[in-house]
Formats: sequence, structure tokens, C-alpha cells
Amino acid sequence: MLDVLVIGGGNAALCAALMAKERGASVRLLESSPKEWRGGNSMHTRNLRCMHDAPQDVLVDAYTEEEFWQDLLKVTGGLTNEHLARIAIRASSTCRPWMVKHGVRFQPSLSGALHTARTNAFFMGGGKALVNAYFRSAEALGIQIEYNAEVTRIEVESGEFKAAHVKHKNALGELVREERIQAKTCVMACGGFESNIDWLREAWGQNEWGEYPVDNFLIRGTRFNQGVLIKNLQDDHHADMIGDPTQAHMVAIDARAPLYDGGICTRIDCVSLGIVVNTQAKRFYDEGEDFWPKRYAIWGRLVALQPGQRAYSIIDSKAIGRFMPPVFPGTKADTLEELAQKIGLDVQTFMQTVNDYNQAVRPGNFDHTVLDDCATQGVTPVKSHWARKIDTGPYFAYAVQPGVTFTYLGLKTDDRARVYFNSKPSRNLFVAGEMMAGNVLGKGYTAGVGMTIGTAFGRIAGDQAASAALAPESGVNPNENIEHLAAH
Repeated sequence: MLDVLVIGGGNAALCAALMAKERGASVRLLESSPKEWRGGNSMHTRNLRCMHDAPQDVLVDAYTEEEFWQDLLKVTGGLTNEHLARIAIRASSTCRPWMVKHGVRFQPSLSGALHTARTNAFFMGGGKALVNAYFRSAEALGIQIEYNAEVTRIEVESGEFKAAHVKHKNALGELVREERIQAKTCVMACGGFESNIDWLREAWGQNEWGEYPVDNFLIRGTRFNQGVLIKNLQDDHHADMIGDPTQAHMVAIDARAPLYDGGICTRIDCVSLGIVVNTQAKRFYDEGEDFWPKRYAIWGRLVALQPGQRAYSIIDSKAIGRFMPPVFPGTKADTLEELAQKIGLDVQTFMQTVNDYNQAVRPGNFDHTVLDDCATQGVTPVKSHWARKIDTGPYFAYAVQPGVTFTYLGLKTDDRARVYFNSKPSRNLFVAGEMMAGNVLGKGYTAGVGMTIGTAFGRIAGDQAASAALAPESGVNPNENIEHLAAH
């Protein structure tokens, strides 16, 4: 019988498969997408948030465990499991040599990526190159990989995995055959449910204006993350769940982005350099609350709570050159009145909003690389940092809508990546990646932490699955220190 079945084809699944294979287990990996779309959301990533106590090859200065933890604590508002979070944080300090062994290469922070040179190691070639490297390594090691293999449900008896039911499809998405796969152990790492529009619509419901906000959501990542196994484990097997179905990594992205797979290039990164107004031409949140890598992922949800689920990032010419330029140019106008007309906002209200903001700006020393002393006074909402008057034409507006990257509802787990049923851990069913990220991310996000969680718990899940499959023949001690496993 197969030792380890891995369901999924992104970073966490590949880490699990590679670790299990290195432990001597036979491994089969099922990716629901065609080969050309393999990698799930991981192909859209670009970096890994890393703890380090001293400068490293592509990381400047130090980024300690406590600072990483405090950053995570702040963005989640305390909705995080500290024990699991610190497991991931500590693992991030030692995982890169293993990644390099499997073909991943790193480069320094991009010149336009503010504030990440110290905290985040960037993948050379981006997430697609990382995924391709892992797949090449998996193939070289003899891991059996199958594409267009959609797992529709799994069999679980008394908390133990028994088999997975798979639909094998051709390149056109047509059913070729069905299969029931048995394995000694299973790792589920097949993403959240962000591509399941119906489920998102059910979770979000209607707002105070009678709208269904999800109708205006865009999905930044893969279209293949339908949450089939999350639903299966929740409804059919009553697995212990964690997370709010409306919480997600959700970014304010270009409203012209495609429905699926827009990826990183759809980001609008000038929010902190200007103001953001909704369709009623009013500001609704502090644009300068914190550095953009720590706060960019709250803006999707903020926009989702506005009427029409649309907003506009407004800047003047002083901001040009200080942020990564979007793929598409913004709406440009020589005057603020003209800009309001072009984007369809009430001119009088828009001008009142801008004038109120400008009058509230207090003199300071502008420095976008630090939490400077440029703030507003006497206007709501306040702008805490980088507040400068919007008074230098030409002016620019970028329409944004909520862009969902991945959802946080998932399976409760522990430091061995085990799935829980009725508060008891499974002996042979494990989970990694987005399917369990809600244990660490109750809400909020900070750049690169999704890859940190996926890498740490993917490796733990693969190791533990191999141990459960091979013990006692392998001599692997299932009680070995878990932090050692995550680190090496």
C-alpha cells in the first residue's frame, strides 16, 4: 500500500511530499489543476518572511523571533495560536538551506518593495520558479505526480484516513476515470475555498445596502481552490474547524483585474501615499496606519465593507516614483475637480473631503521609509503617518476592489500538523498550508507569512505522515522534538 498520499500541488503540498520522500516513504501527489496551472496560489507569491538573528545572504540586519511574533500579533489582533505561530517563525530561520537543496534560489528585496529587505527573502524568478524547482526535485526523487486529479472526498473512520476518491480528467476537463486511492497516511494541502464564489456569497450574505458584496470580489489566486475537502471534512466528518469564513487574505487590487489569477501584479501600492475614498467620495480608514507590507492585506476587507465594494486611491504628483507602479496606468487629471468627474464621484463632496484632509495635515519631516511625524489633526479618520497635502498636479486615481488571495476557515491542528476530530488528533491524517493557516491567522496578514506557514507545516506534515506510515519499521521516533523536525 502507498505510504503517503499528498493532496495538493502548491508550496505546502510539495514541501510535505519532499519531506516524506526524504524519510523513505513512497509518495503520490495529486494536483487538481492541469500541469500548466500547477502550484495553486504559490505560483503568485514572491517571498518568504524569515526570522534571522544576524544578516544573511539576501537579508539585511536582523529580524528576531520576538519582532516577528509582535508583527504577527499586531496584524492578527491577537487572533492567533502563539505556540503554532512560533513553530512557524522558528522554522523560517533554518528552512532556506533545505529549500536551496531542492532548487529554490533567492535574491535581495526588489527596489520597489518597501520595508522588506530586512524581513523577507525573495524567490529568484518568483513563486512560479519555486514551484517548478520543487516539482523538478519531486520528479527526480521518484514521487508520483498526477495532474487533473480532483479529489472529491475522503473516507475517514473513527478519525483515521482510509481512502481518497479521485476524478481523473483530460486536458479539456472531461472525466476520464474515477479512482479510490488507499494509503497508510494522507496530507491535505489543497488550499482554501476562495475560488468557490457560491460559498463566499453564502458566508458574506447581504450588507446594509442590500448588496451581496461577493458579487464584486475578484480572486487574486488560482481558480482551482474550491474548498471541496474543507467542506467534506466539516460537513461529512465533523472535523474540528477553526476560523471565520469571512476572514481572508484580502487585498485592495486594481478593479480592472481578471476574476481569477491576477496575482501580485494587480496590487495597488500607493494607498499610504495619498488618501482613499469610497464611491460616496468619503475617506473611511487611516491610510498611514503602518508600513504597507504589514497593512496592505487589510484594505481588501475595508473596501468590501464599503458601498459597491469599490474605492479610489488618490495621489498627486509628489507620490510618483515612491511605490511599485501598477500594471495599468491610473486615471489622470490636471485638477482635482476633473479627476472627480473622470472617476464618477460627486465633485462637491470629493472636494470637501480633500480640502478637509489638506487642512488637517500638520507640518512634519516626510520619510516614507520610517514611521514619520507627518500626520493629520482634527479630521476623521486620522492619517497617522506620511500625511502630505494633495495639491500638486497632475493627480491620479486608481479604482480598487476586494481581491481575495486565500480564506482562513480551515482545520484545527497542532504542532504535528494532525487533523482533529472531536478534540482528538488523527493518527494518519495531516494538514498544511491554507487549509490550516487560520490557526495562525485569525485575521490580518503581513507580507510573506503565508509561505512561512506553508513551508513550516508542509515539512512537518510530510515528516509526520512518513513517520506514521513507516513506524516501527523505519525506526523513526514519533515523539521526536517537533521544532527539530521543522528546523532541519
